[in-house]
Amino acid sequence: MTRTFTCATATALTAGVAPDGSYYYPVFPYASYTRMTDQDISDLWAYMQTVPAVSNEAKGDDIPFPFGFRPLLAGWQTLFLEPGPFEPDPEQSAAWNRGAYLVTGPSHCGECHTPRNFLGGPERDRALAGSTAGPGGEKVPGITPDSKGFSEWSRGDLVFGLQFGLMPDGDSFSGSMGEVVRDGTSHFTKDDLNAIAEYLIE
Repeated sequence: MTRTFTCATATALTAGVAPDGSYYYPVFPYASYTRMTDQDISDLWAYMQTVPAVSNEAKGDDIPFPFGFRPLLAGWQTLFLEPGPFEPDPEQSAAWNRGAYLVTGPSHCGECHTPRNFLGGPERDRALAGSTAGPGGEKVPGITPDSKGFSEWSRGDLVFGLQFGLMPDGDSFSGSMGEVVRDGTSHFTKDDLNAIAEYLIE
């Protein structure tokens, strides 16, 4: 599907390219954001214009050579970036497709929950199967229907967890997932939370 507009924000989100033409490191999850619809990107940009500007000096990266050589990211993108908006599955329900869009696109769940190879590329045949190298070295659990522990969750468990940060056993999400709930999924509509549950839990 061809994109209907092009701007710096859209190029960053969908192609991982900065305004100066350099490539972003995939720690910026554009490999997932590329699934976003043009309308959602436009709406996101409109919202960002309402956020007051702050003065903040960005911290430089300390990635060792040769991985810190940005032109090499063109090769990474050739290998691992699959650009293009989410394509609904006509054989699935509207709610399932909405959940798939949220999980694989703007919520970028696979960026942490999918294991990566030695080049930092996602192992797509093991999507959402969990990772031992999450943010800050965290171990990230699998969120597939047959993942240990998660396979016992009901749709209601997941909706409640994403809304309030509590797991079925009464424990709370911590670390980066705690931040995801606090800053992200706790603000989702109930319909979107139910859609995510329909997609993730069969």
